[in-house]
Amino acid sequence: MQTLKLYSTIICLFITFIGFSQSEKDQKIISDAETARQELQKADSGLEHFFDNASGYVIFPNVGEGAFIVGGASGNGVVYENGAAVGIASLKKIDVGLQAGGQEITEIIFFETEDALNEFKQGVYKFSAEASAIAVKKGAAKNANYNDGVAVFTKPKKGLMADLSVGGQKFKYKPFE
Repeated sequence: MQTLKLYSTIICLFITFIGFSQSEKDQKIISDAETARQELQKADSGLEHFFDNASGYVIFPNVGEGAFIVGGASGNGVVYENGAAVGIASLKKIDVGLQAGGQEITEIIFFETEDALNEFKQGVYKFSAEASAIAVKKGAAKNANYNDGVAVFTKPKKGLMADLSVGGQKFKYKPFE
C-alpha cells in the first residue's frame, strides 16, 4: 500500500511537471531575456526604477530588423508580471520610409499600470507611429517617463540601420500553462 502511494505521488508530480513546463524554445527565450535584463541594467542603472515600479514588462532579447525602403522586424520575448515570468510574446513590425540596413536589438516595454499590462496581454496591442523608444545608455532612463502607461527602451546589439520611417508594431501574448 505504501509503495502504491509513493508511485502514485511520483507519477502525479511527473505529469504536473511535464504539463506546466515550457518548451525548449521558451526556456531559451527566458534565459536570453534574463541575460538581456542584466545587460540593460548594467548599461543604465536608472532602469532599476522601472523594473521595481512597473506593473509588468516584456523583454524581447533578440529582435531582428532589416529594411530597404520597406522594413520589418520580428522577435520573441518574455512577459513579466510583478517580477515573475507569466508568458511569451511575439513582436512584428512593418514600416515604410527612408531606411536601409539591418540590425539586431534588445527591446523592453514597461507597463505602468495593470490596465496597460492587461491590454497587452489581451493580444491586440499595437504601437502607433507616434510611439518612440529611448536608447539605453548611461543616464537615459533617469529622465524617461511613461507615455500613455508605457515606456519603451531599446539597445542595439549588432548591425547598422539608417531609419526615417513610419510604421507600427503588433504584439501577441501566450500565457504559460
